[in-house]
Amino acid sequence: MTRAGVIIVGAGQGGLQAAISLRQQGFADPVTLIGAEPGLPYQRPPLSKAYLVDGNAEALTLRPQSFFAAKDITYLPEAVVEQIDRPARQVVVHGADGPRRLPYDHLILAMGTRNLRPPIDGLDLACDLRTLQDAGRLRDMLRTERRIAVIGGGFIGLEFAAAAGKQGHKVAVIEAAPRLMSRVLSPLMSHHFARLHGEWGTALYMGQPAVGVDGGGVALADGTTIAADLVLVAAGVRPNTGLASEAGLTVDNGVRVDASLRTSDPAISALGDCASFPDPRSGRHIRLESVQAATDHARLIAARIAKGQDATYAAVPWFWSDQGDKKLQIAGFAGPEATEEVVSDGIVARLDAKGVAAVETIDKAGVHMKTRRLLSGHASVSLEQVKELAAA
Repeated sequence: MTRAGVIIVGAGQGGLQAAISLRQQGFADPVTLIGAEPGLPYQRPPLSKAYLVDGNAEALTLRPQSFFAAKDITYLPEAVVEQIDRPARQVVVHGADGPRRLPYDHLILAMGTRNLRPPIDGLDLACDLRTLQDAGRLRDMLRTERRIAVIGGGFIGLEFAAAAGKQGHKVAVIEAAPRLMSRVLSPLMSHHFARLHGEWGTALYMGQPAVGVDGGGVALADGTTIAADLVLVAAGVRPNTGLASEAGLTVDNGVRVDASLRTSDPAISALGDCASFPDPRSGRHIRLESVQAATDHARLIAARIAKGQDATYAAVPWFWSDQGDKKLQIAGFAGPEATEEVVSDGIVARLDAKGVAAVETIDKAGVHMKTRRLLSGHASVSLEQVKELAAA
């Protein structure tokens, strides 16, 4: 009997890793990887950093075309999955040849996120930075001296601001929250990066949302107008859950999965930025926008499908952001209730009722790696342990 195999919806780093890991685990049935964008799967993180400077698109490619033939992976670019027919275990895919139905034994949803477009008048005049095509357009625009307004003070907005400022452009960052990167970073580290961006020449407008965009720039809620001839929207993302919701899967800040990354349908798994999974530390369902989480998810799902290894996801999250000449790294994941303590220069620990939940560092890769290993143990970690580690 011919097996339908595995279909993976989404050809980002998580989706590609699922295909790679299935073959590495000895899975011999068909594997089909479906991506909405043209070309080969590529890295997204450099789009807001190195690519804006060097423009080397080939360096972003994760695997050459020959890899897919060698591993017997069917790759379908510029194809959109329009429907999941769960009773039939089929997906309806619309590609260059029109719609068709593809059967699956197991379906993996790796659909990622889409950019949030806040309710701002005239926002259609602003640029996005999500795809290689977006980054290519922005890079071309940066060839001419610009006055730039960035709506959003998160990782992407600040990475772009630092890269554009280094190229000589006049940059302003608008953040509706009272501080930068407030969703992921401690107040101490947020304030430190605000000082850094100020030193690099970036004008910061915090605590005032943008309300309008026109040909002359951006209007803020307090009546301030920021002159700009290039406006970038980097106001966060939302998980792509429409396909899962229409199929009747449970959705709650992402496609809700259990500790083994199964959805409410055991024949369907979800991974990466679109998946909401139980945090092994707090038990709460969380969603991480992290390449590391997506690729770790992919490996766990592939082992379960190929080998029947029904493990639970318990990896320590980690994140990074290159802004200017500074590398921010975060080991662990801290909830909103966490407090903060300075460990030493460039190192901040975040603590909750169980001890150290996360450690933030600037330009201290060795400390970052040590704290990741420390946090991966089953025992709680104290502030004293982190201080000893940092001093070693």
